[in-house]
Amino acid sequence: MHKLGKVLVAALAAAVFGGTAYGYTTLESLDGVSREDVIDAPEPGEQPADGSLDILLVGRDSRTDQQGNPLPPEILRELRAGANGDDLTDTLIVMRIPNGQQAVKAFSIPRDSWVTAPGGNDKSKINEIFGRTKFAKAGELRKAGKTDKAEIEKQAITAARKATLKAVEELSGIKIDHFAEVNLLSFYEISKAVGGVEVCLNKATKDRDSGADFPAGRQTIQGADALAFVRQRKNLPRSDLDRVRRQQVFLAGLAKQTLSGGTLANPARVSELIAAVKRSVIIDSSWDLLDFVRQMRGVSGGGIAFETIPVVNPDYRYDPKHPTWTAVQVDPAQVRAFAASLIGTPPATPQAPAGPTVDVVNASGKDGLAARISDLLAEKGFKKGDTKAEAQRRTSVVRFSDASERAAEVAKLLGGLTVQQADSVPAGHIEVVLGQVYKGPGSSSGGGGAAGQGDQPITADTEGCID
Repeated sequence: MHKLGKVLVAALAAAVFGGTAYGYTTLESLDGVSREDVIDAPEPGEQPADGSLDILLVGRDSRTDQQGNPLPPEILRELRAGANGDDLTDTLIVMRIPNGQQAVKAFSIPRDSWVTAPGGNDKSKINEIFGRTKFAKAGELRKAGKTDKAEIEKQAITAARKATLKAVEELSGIKIDHFAEVNLLSFYEISKAVGGVEVCLNKATKDRDSGADFPAGRQTIQGADALAFVRQRKNLPRSDLDRVRRQQVFLAGLAKQTLSGGTLANPARVSELIAAVKRSVIIDSSWDLLDFVRQMRGVSGGGIAFETIPVVNPDYRYDPKHPTWTAVQVDPAQVRAFAASLIGTPPATPQAPAGPTVDVVNASGKDGLAARISDLLAEKGFKKGDTKAEAQRRTSVVRFSDASERAAEVAKLLGGLTVQQADSVPAGHIEVVLGQVYKGPGSSSGGGGAAGQGDQPITADTEGCID
């Protein structure tokens, strides 16, 4: 989950006190961190081609330890986690570190983001790719005659990690250079090792599933409470998007606590932190942590900024047969442009409008909706037509006279609207009529922007409370 903070903390902590003999002696023990061949090793001295060192931090909702053994019942009770956990990736964060710079930009990918699975056309929530790949790989190995359960598990998990990494690369358009994974227990241990993290809530909140039970205002949390804080999604205004915000706030506070909260001046705490990382973190085989520490020297807690990828529709109904099933709809083109902008790389030149012309009618009563939809479709290569408001109606429709295939494309882009042929629509035009219940892309003023719809980047210096 938020376990990614571990590697962040260990590496950044090292950067601060790495100039001392004690620092380097302690950090060399990081060589004991578990490794796995998830990423091909780069050539010696090779610089990332995209101008940024990109690190994928994965948090797994796993009820096992580093060796794959089930966690004891007493530990599960303290973690407030059930015994039957799915193999889901509850947290996906990419850290972008521009070559030769010390500004660290990190962005979250909501766990329910609706994406195309690597190597095919199947769509799923991005957090399900790990478990599906693991299950499929295990079945493939058993079918091939493999019987060693431990070896099957090991190979299946490796395949799942690679598939998750590939999904992130395909969505974001960036090449991941390093990988780190943590789970429930590891986050629990790390948060205790640093002595807790201060957070602030706008109001009291409680959630039975995660175990969250917090008063309003500032408070320091660690262990099981910290885990509950970053896992809660129920009883939050924006559900999973607010959980992402919680994770970012906690990680920023974790970095601040480690870098400026007395942790580094306390050898016992540093040793406990390093030990917790070694017990619970898995990284790729090619990652030279000491070299990374040197690269990160001078970064402060406030030097890490957390954002969230652009979201089209946080309440996307992806299966007409199951209208209550929801996902987070994202546009890969928007996500790639956003990821590139974090290191100043200009996005690809937009596709030139190639028709047909799309006229948009706002019958929803929401100010500015027609203009937002017109802009959104223009980004997809459609010509801008007229925008106007009409008397309110409940439902939405896409009308055409002679452009049925492109009308179906527009309908799909807008979340699966009904398509109708209408002689009243001019030749070469498509007409989009937006009703009161329209909840597709652009339905709010946040449009295709960040999930937080106006949320500012989170850093260790961010003030104020959150939900």
